[in-house]
Amino acid sequence: MSRQVFLYDPPERFVAGTVGLPGRRTFFLQASAGGRVTSVALEKTQVAALAERMDELLDEVVRRSGGSAPVPAVGPAEITDSAPLDAPVEEEFRVGTMALAWDGDDQCMIVEAQALVELDADDEEGLAEAEERLLQDDENGPPMLRVRLSGSQARAFVKRALDVVNAGRPPCPLCSLPLDPEGHVCPRQNGYRRGA
Repeated sequence: MSRQVFLYDPPERFVAGTVGLPGRRTFFLQASAGGRVTSVALEKTQVAALAERMDELLDEVVRRSGGSAPVPAVGPAEITDSAPLDAPVEEEFRVGTMALAWDGDDQCMIVEAQALVELDADDEEGLAEAEERLLQDDENGPPMLRVRLSGSQARAFVKRALDVVNAGRPPCPLCSLPLDPEGHVCPRQNGYRRGA
């Protein structure tokens, strides 16, 4: 079976967003253009890591170009996107691995999110073969979302992604664990909750 690649070059919209209540949210990357919408699910930590790494890569591009690269210091206000994900949110796949690159010729960032591949850890020979296939740009590989972003689009994505990650449950002032709406048993207070 041929690899399915969802290509957006460039997208009209590329955002990180969530579905569900804080504490039970599902995180998504969503790309859209020309009436097509692709949504892929991933973990909160993956969204945070992607945003932080994109920001670092953009800073490095600016540094290496001596400031001549078309990358703003922050996301331009006119392309800030705070709208919810496009509905219905239909998960194409769950993200396993991600990759980033800066295309110096086209002056754009390339973001790739590849589907999670279940491997049988007991089959060492099969595991080595599967890892080798994943490392190659194999036409028979798992589904992939590939997005090409301008420097401005990438900065706007970073800001929104970090806002989405930080918009969850507020932290406990004592232990920094997330506070649940149903209550919180704080380890710093030995689980003791005072009466009102």
